[in-house]
Formats: sequence, structure tokens, C-alpha cells
Amino acid sequence: MLVLLPPSEGKAAGGAGAPLDTGSLSLPDLTPARETVLAELVELCAADESKAREVLGLSEGLRGEVAKNAALREAGTRPAGEIYTGVLYDALGLATLDAKARHLAEASLLVFSGLWGAVRITDRIPSYRCSMGVKLPGLGALGAYWRTPMAEVMPRAAGSGLVLDLRSAAYATAWKPKGEVAGRTATVRVLHARTVDGVEKRSVVSHFNKATKGRLVRDLLTAGCTPAGPAELVEALRELGYVVEAQAPGKSGKAWALDVVVREL
Repeated sequence: MLVLLPPSEGKAAGGAGAPLDTGSLSLPDLTPARETVLAELVELCAADESKAREVLGLSEGLRGEVAKNAALREAGTRPAGEIYTGVLYDALGLATLDAKARHLAEASLLVFSGLWGAVRITDRIPSYRCSMGVKLPGLGALGAYWRTPMAEVMPRAAGSGLVLDLRSAAYATAWKPKGEVAGRTATVRVLHARTVDGVEKRSVVSHFNKATKGRLVRDLLTAGCTPAGPAELVEALRELGYVVEAQAPGKSGKAWALDVVVREL
């Protein structure tokens, strides 16, 4: 099982560990692309704070993020699973997983990133600010930039089992499963169901979408679930108490679409 996660916009402070070594990160075939993005980001942030804030979409109150990016090569690092924070990661609660669940998390979770492409939760990285929606002056839109290197790397990373894609739309632009891999990929949408005047109404949620996805992954990990494919995932989630409605693809080369329906947020 491979679980694709978005990063968090906010991140914990960098650690006291050794500075970044891009060659030590997982998916080493991405190293040249990572170095290219890193070099332009550092140069941009070191040269012109105002331009960097504009490119990165940062307010005046976040100007400190520019200085942080400028020092990325010298900054201390910590595991990516500690760097990423926010609603999804709070619900996932990596730090409180038991040993067996933690081992499964380290083997199965892959966090997409505008700067790194994708990293495992054990990869040591510094705190940074660079979303997939950023358009760097030299490289252009990062979502488009990452498509070529990710298309080479991700089919191998996906292995032969389930791919559970929980990425947000911006991060999904960097890699779209195709062919046989798509057929064993499942995407998840979280719907809030309410009864209004005797009629059930459903709406897509945002904040609680992230929390539900975090809890869903945690529940799979703590139960030791490693579904072989989307159909087995649906069965596993239902056994864990989730209300899941599945839409199998009508033709090959398409991913399964799962709706997880929640009544309490």
C-alpha cells in the first residue's frame, strides 16, 4: 500500500540535526530535480525579499519565511513526519502510533511537495515554504515542472499494490496515475451528510476533509490494514466503521472514486 499525502502549509520549526543532504532523501532519482528547485528558491529568497514574497504568495506578516528559505542549505533538519503539521497531520498523530503502526507508516506514506517532489516521513528536511502552486521565475509552475521526473519515479514507487491518493488538487497535478497503476488507485472525497426537513443533503467539507483523511489513515495503520486494491480498501474501511460509497472506473486506466460520508464533524 502506498498512501499519497499533501504537505501542510504551516510547518514546524527546523531541527538541530545536520544540514540538508538531498542525496540522502528517498526516491533518489528525484535528486537532480530537487537540486534545481532548491537552487532557484534559495537564490530568489536571498536576492529580493519583496519579489520572493510575491512569487510565494506571502503576506508581510510572513516575511520571515523568505529568510528561512534563503538559509535552507545551512538550516537544521528533522524527519518530514515532524516537519509537517496542521489538521491532517494532527489527526494522523504519527508521534503516538505504536511500533507496528509506525513501521507501516514509514513504509507506506509519501508526502508530495513543491520543493522536494515527494518524501517519506523519515526523510530529514529543513522547514521551508514553497507550495506546488508556486511559479518560480525560471522554472515556471512547479506542478508542471514535477510531472516529467515524477512520471519516471512514481510507477516504481507505487509497487504492485493499492495506491491511496489523498492529495489536494494542487499536488495531484504533479503526478497522475496512469494505466495499470490507475486501476489500483483510489481517491477519496469526504462528504458531510445532514438531514434538513426530512431530506438528506450532502456537502463537500474542507477543514474536516483533512481531519477525516488523517483519521482514516491512522485507523488503517493502527489496524495493520494493507489492502491489495481499491475493492479491499472499501471493505477494510467499512469494517473500521466508515460509511463508504465506491464508484469503480467504467474503463481501464481510471482510478476508483470513494466518497466517505460523515454526519458529525
